[in-house]
Amino acid sequence: MGQKKLIRFAEINTFNNVFQYPEGSSGTWHKHFQNDNPIVLELACGKGEYALGLSLLYPEKNFIGVDVKGNRIWVGAKKAIENKITNVAFIRSQIGMINNYFTPGETDEIWLPFPDPQLRLSKAKNRLTHPIFLRKFQQILNPSGYINLKTDSPTLYAFTKLVIALHNLSVLVDSDDIKKDLPENKELQIKTHYEGLDIAGSKKVHYLKFKIDKVLDIEKDEVLMNQVKLIEKDNKEGKVFDEKETD
Repeated sequence: MGQKKLIRFAEINTFNNVFQYPEGSSGTWHKHFQNDNPIVLELACGKGEYALGLSLLYPEKNFIGVDVKGNRIWVGAKKAIENKITNVAFIRSQIGMINNYFTPGETDEIWLPFPDPQLRLSKAKNRLTHPIFLRKFQQILNPSGYINLKTDSPTLYAFTKLVIALHNLSVLVDSDDIKKDLPENKELQIKTHYEGLDIAGSKKVHYLKFKIDKVLDIEKDEVLMNQVKLIEKDNKEGKVFDEKETD
């Protein structure tokens, strides 16, 4: 590990807005923020661009970025401290452990801005909109809560729509091209590091806002994967350099 990373890892241990694998934190987040405002999550947050951007748009809400990479969380947490942004915190953990840190219904909204699309069929179950993850998210979202997916990956966008259709979930917004359909939406104008890279080369950013308002029948997971195999067998979308694993 490089000296820079070692310094950052040591420093985030001193940050009061970073919680690393915080077992026992469920039900305590309103106490941390010292208010009863709604809690919004940014999952796979990287440097926390969305959590920070949304916190400025909505000072009446609390935002928590979640990522396993402490080196990146340091960037967002440091900015929040330097700019005295008190309605943002960060959790360092794998996303699959998210329901360990919140009580049922404790969160109000989840953002997935430019998550890794996991293009290989063998990794489709790692997509954050796969029912394996949605079941975890459903546990911590309140019944009126919803998911926001923002991606330039046609594969992830189509996959998520397939999941939604298979389980008959309620779609609140569906845009194939946010520049065309939602140019005035300030939430969608926030950009992550990955959005700036235009990795997919699709020239479009897709957006889905939906509720997990049905039981996600686990028996349908195999049906989903069979459909995905048929649809994505000849997927031509560009390869993604998995910086999440290498940096």
